[in-house]
Amino acid sequence: MKDGLRCYRVWDLPTRLFHWILVILVAVSIYTGQSGGFKEMDYHMLSGYAILALILFRIIWGFVGSKHARFVDFVSPGAVMSYTRSLFSREEKKTTQSPGHNPLGALSIIVMLLVLLTQAVTGLFANDDIFLEGPLAHLAGDEMSDDLTSVHHINSKLLYVLIGLHLLAVVFYQFVRRESLLLPMITGKTGGAASEDVKPLKESATALMVMAVCAGIVYYLVNEF
Repeated sequence: MKDGLRCYRVWDLPTRLFHWILVILVAVSIYTGQSGGFKEMDYHMLSGYAILALILFRIIWGFVGSKHARFVDFVSPGAVMSYTRSLFSREEKKTTQSPGHNPLGALSIIVMLLVLLTQAVTGLFANDDIFLEGPLAHLAGDEMSDDLTSVHHINSKLLYVLIGLHLLAVVFYQFVRRESLLLPMITGKTGGAASEDVKPLKESATALMVMAVCAGIVYYLVNEF
């Protein structure tokens, strides 16, 4: 118990695993993409396939997952503006914090998913003009493949910006707002109001089925076209 609040489950296990596996895969993709060696680029492509499967999983999980993982739990742009103005307000009470994404965090998650999806999909059609090309590059043709490669490179810069902002937000909430964003994503629990009945076994079984479907889709795209 902290500040008079009980701790409740807010992030289900599939959502937490998605988050941390995605962190690892994005780090691998950035390192291998910057290194640019033949072997490194093989790993770069493999990590890209895995990221695409994860993003597809998260999109589906946004409709069938637990309460705070669902997109319907996210908020409107108006709420984002109101919440942003309240961040430095002395009148705001930390005890009113609700479980799940805050309005600004919800917006950042949507943007991050879209940018990562764009990065992963364009990577399927990209080429390096030397010895490597995405598994679907032949479907696009040389000119379209070159255009999508440019989008892939430009979009990576946007991804770097979003990662930087995300890290700054973690630091800001930790040291300015005195709210940990990392701990709930590790333990799954935070202070606030209780949400819904927890059925971890059912959630895990559903998540495994969804992930298997997403992995199958990516495998089919990569190997059958």
